[in-house]
Amino acid sequence: MRPSQLMLVLLLGALGLQPAWAQSKALPSLGNSEGISLGAERKLGDRIARELYRDPDYLEDPVLDEYIQRLWAPLIKAAAARGELSTDLQERFAWRILLGRDRSVNAFALPGGYLGVHLGLIAVVTSHDELASVLAHELSHVTQRHIARSIDEQAKMTPWVIGSMILGAIAVSKNPQAAQGLIVGGQAAAIQSQLSYSRDMEREADRVGYGILADAGYDPQGFVGMFAKLQQAAGVNDNGAFPYLRSHPLTTERIADMQARLQLNSASPRASSDMVQAMLAARARVMSQNSVEALKAWTQDGKATSPQAQAGALYAATLAHLQLRDMAAAERSWQRLSQLTSTTPEAKRLTLLLQAEVAAKQERFALALQVLEGLNQAQLPRPELIATAQALLRLPPHPARASITQKLREQVTQAPHDAQAWNTLASMLALQGQTLASLRAEGEAQMARMDWTGAVDRFRAAQDWAKNNRLQAGDHIEASIVDTRLRLAQAQIRDMHAERCAARPEGA
Repeated sequence: MRPSQLMLVLLLGALGLQPAWAQSKALPSLGNSEGISLGAERKLGDRIARELYRDPDYLEDPVLDEYIQRLWAPLIKAAAARGELSTDLQERFAWRILLGRDRSVNAFALPGGYLGVHLGLIAVVTSHDELASVLAHELSHVTQRHIARSIDEQAKMTPWVIGSMILGAIAVSKNPQAAQGLIVGGQAAAIQSQLSYSRDMEREADRVGYGILADAGYDPQGFVGMFAKLQQAAGVNDNGAFPYLRSHPLTTERIADMQARLQLNSASPRASSDMVQAMLAARARVMSQNSVEALKAWTQDGKATSPQAQAGALYAATLAHLQLRDMAAAERSWQRLSQLTSTTPEAKRLTLLLQAEVAAKQERFALALQVLEGLNQAQLPRPELIATAQALLRLPPHPARASITQKLREQVTQAPHDAQAWNTLASMLALQGQTLASLRAEGEAQMARMDWTGAVDRFRAAQDWAKNNRLQAGDHIEASIVDTRLRLAQAQIRDMHAERCAARPEGA
């Protein structure tokens, strides 16, 4: 979702929560105040995230999701250890990262502990440390309650401006070009003011984020490297491809401050790039630009020199050929990539996952399963788990079905907001004749994406099935869970309608 679209959705959600804030006669001012309550901020974040889940750019990709989560988890742990992330904040906020299939270089923190990351950002970083520095900075905006303070400022905007932005939000959902016509003059200035944090907030997020990054085990040089990229972009790019610069103004003072902090750090610098990072950046590039012209451009891999650059180019070429359905070319690129990555374990793993992806695209699901089994991962990481299940869904009855279904159950128990895992589990259960459990899993997937209406539909379907069919062993427990989850989804819908009615002007 573009920054302007996102802010329109943010303001639409903010208006819906105004009655909860109005209990206080005077809104807190900026400064040391934390603004709205944790509960109100989380509720606002949920409403925004619900829109992002429905955005066509929203992406569920197990490989990139795993990459982001591996970077994110140490940052959360370090923030808590440093005392920047309180137990209350850690428990009450979502702490979820949503990927967007957008080639613009952008990341943004949302109310309630949600973060958005565009593939364009992953595509331009050259080290794990650079991307982790952006995540640490955004995390610090949340832990320091900068978003809550900024939301207070939104509440001070005139009803005319808020009304215009709501019209723009509605237009965005139907016609982005029409929406741009509404965002002119004062509205454009208002949006820009809301997109930009204050200089004090940016400096604080830099300072706190730097400490979190270092304590999490990343090289603080990542901050300086990322700043250098953004500074260069600021001088040569003004077409909106770097919206991060607009929402986080990069000043000379901030760059100098970060360089000074780095000089005080005695840690030796690390390599600026590696093979795994190059391959993941290549995946992000190809998946964010899916036009035929762009895909053909990624198939040209002749300019790469270093092994890391060659691995990235070959990975991009294989994936691009795959998207173009040129299977023979995809096989050739993959063979060269396999030779190059054979001695680097994690790069080899990504290469084998890509081979399984190629085989599945060719509908050679037995080969895909064979490749995945060859990875021999004891714990079966999430990308392998999802890919294995998807291969089994297209194959005749297989001995691994039961064990993979159980591992999917374990995955959603550990990560109940994993909608993709819930959907995959639902398909596996349906294949094995466990209809009630499958319908419930479909409902849970909708709950994870906060699609309450969709969840109610699935849970009601599960209730109807339970009433009209003979229950199997364990189905009584599933039926009881379905009843509870249905009531929760219905309560969420009632709350949403109540907020809309309360936010509607009198006489409307």
